[in-house]
Amino acid sequence: MSTDTSTVTPEQLAAARKAVVSSSIGAALEWFDIIVYASFAVVIAENFFPAGDETLGLILTFATFAISYLIRPLGGMLIGSYGDRFGRKKALTFTLLLMMVGTAIMAVAPTHALVGAWAGVIILISRVVQGFSAGGEFGTATTFLVETAPHRKAYYASWQVAAQGISMFLASAFGFVLFETLTKDQLYTWGWRIPFFIGILIGPIGLYIRAHLTETDEFTQSTPHKTPIRAVFTEHLGRLLTGAACIGVATISIYLILYMPTFAVKSLDIPADAAYLGGVVAGLVILVGTPFVGMLADRVGAVRVMTWGAIAALVVAWPLFQLIISRPSVPVFVLVIGLLGVIAALYFGPLPALLTEIYPSEVRTTGVSVAYNIGVTVMGGFAPLALTWLLDVTGSLNAPSLYYIVVAVISLVGLWFARVRYDSR
Repeated sequence: MSTDTSTVTPEQLAAARKAVVSSSIGAALEWFDIIVYASFAVVIAENFFPAGDETLGLILTFATFAISYLIRPLGGMLIGSYGDRFGRKKALTFTLLLMMVGTAIMAVAPTHALVGAWAGVIILISRVVQGFSAGGEFGTATTFLVETAPHRKAYYASWQVAAQGISMFLASAFGFVLFETLTKDQLYTWGWRIPFFIGILIGPIGLYIRAHLTETDEFTQSTPHKTPIRAVFTEHLGRLLTGAACIGVATISIYLILYMPTFAVKSLDIPADAAYLGGVVAGLVILVGTPFVGMLADRVGAVRVMTWGAIAALVVAWPLFQLIISRPSVPVFVLVIGLLGVIAALYFGPLPALLTEIYPSEVRTTGVSVAYNIGVTVMGGFAPLALTWLLDVTGSLNAPSLYYIVVAVISLVGLWFARVRYDSR
């Protein structure tokens, strides 16, 4: 999958840049929707799950969030298989269409006051559609990026993650501005819908760009596998488990950042706008830092850089939360979220390149999609629900740090297998 830099043509570079833009738009829409939902969890809970108990309302909101993640591995399998059999370009177009549908349902969903319990059902449908689409987006877009890039694979693939930084920045900025400028009544009645409507507008641009992509040479020059799903779960099961374990620190870092607005308001009595300001900082860190991390991974190896990130997560998890618990102020909160953004950039940046390196081209889209979504579902998608429940049951504000430490250990095990068994560097 490497190409001598001296042989790279202007046409190859132009195709790689176009692939970056196309893939980044899909990732941006996917994560913008996810981040907005998580960031406005308190508002959504009151509008759609007004159970009288604030904790129960939040648990139901995050349970809906988590249930949507159960569908992601299915989306990864089916859309990934479609991409391996019929082409990455077709799969990319399909995922973006589904994303637009899921976001649109969320934007216009009637609240509990209008339709009763059906409001929660409609939200669930929105999350399931979005989850199925997101299940196929990362693997397909990452495979397309890496196969299109003529050189510097980790650098080009890292833009998948940088796009998530854009989403985090924009979604957090929306939260900060809306909480600052709107009254509570305005925010809870119609203000929270604004980011979802903005998200819908991203879709048509991405569809236009993806319609004009050229299929990758690796796909056109290879013989498609007839049953890529079966192959991933039989011939490549070890690669699947290794890839899923390697996802850990990447996904939990992102979802801890997403959970912070809820943690700030419910557990620390810090204003929600401070948490959103922290998300803006973390988003900028990921956006700016990730491409540089990708370049570093091209030089020293993805596994080595990710190992540094996992060790950093293991070491700082407890002190970070001790700091924020002992000094619950706006500056400290922003600092902690910013540091989580640094760890996310360091670990997540090389991850797309590592996952694509593990799999052969004939099952690459399926393998990357399934591994990514199993890891994200188990260690990330259920994190807000698990943390809300743990905080309520244990009463310990250190629960997030313990969760973070466990996931970091799982990631280090996965990285060890990637290096020793699959010769990843």
